Amino acid sequence: MIRTTLVTGGGSGIGKAVATLFAADGDHVFITGRRKDLLEAAAEEIAGTVTAIVCDHTDPDQLIALAAELPPTLDVLVNNAGGNRDMEGPPPAGLHELAARWRANLEANLLAAVLTTAAVDDRLAEGSAVVNIGSFAADRGAGSYGAAKAGMNTWNIFLAKQLGPRGITCNVVAPGYIDETEFFHGRKTPEFHAERVTETLVQRAGKPADIAEAVRFLASPAARHITCQVLRVDGGVIHSR
Repeated sequence: MIRTTLVTGGGSGIGKAVATLFAADGDHVFITGRRKDLLEAAAEEIAGTVTAIVCDHTDPDQLIALAAELPPTLDVLVNNAGGNRDMEGPPPAGLHELAARWRANLEANLLAAVLTTAAVDDRLAEGSAVVNIGSFAADRGAGSYGAAKAGMNTWNIFLAKQLGPRGITCNVVAPGYIDETEFFHGRKTPEFHAERVTETLVQRAGKPADIAEAVRFLASPAARHITCQVLRVDGGVIHSR
């Protein structure tokens, strides 16, 4: 039986890497995002069965329309859409801009995942998996972006309790510094890259494929008893015990 997988923000970076891996496993993968050209190009490039659907995951009406285009059941939901809106412009000037920037990051990185999961709740098959893409920024005091990702970690606990009786697992994969993405919007300097690599214990930047493999594991039969967890994939920057 062919699995169905929805990857939000699947046109580039981590989302595209996840979609590529799941499509290679034989899933019918649905990728979403706001940029039609990027999505369609990704769908053509990825080998396998990939369907691109334009959707802004902060917009309830677009999510209702998305749900109508999806199959009756979903086996995997990957809430990846987001990004740091602070990277898209200069520092906010004044309270109005500050409020707008915080709302933008909370909507893009937390509310989008909440609304998307609610929109497809009735499609999630028994024993399916929800994997939310967080960030090590949740543990590093990283302003509105970090606060949004910390909120995701807490919401994931609620979600895991809510969906657990249906055998659905809910986990967060928290990337560290990941190279080869659009995340930094041209702000990544050689000095910044070197500092982030030096922080890791393995002395290398993460790649989108590193995150995709972690998502793949959490959605696999081998991880059916793992839920309500945050899995950091950051090269050891955030220590645990």
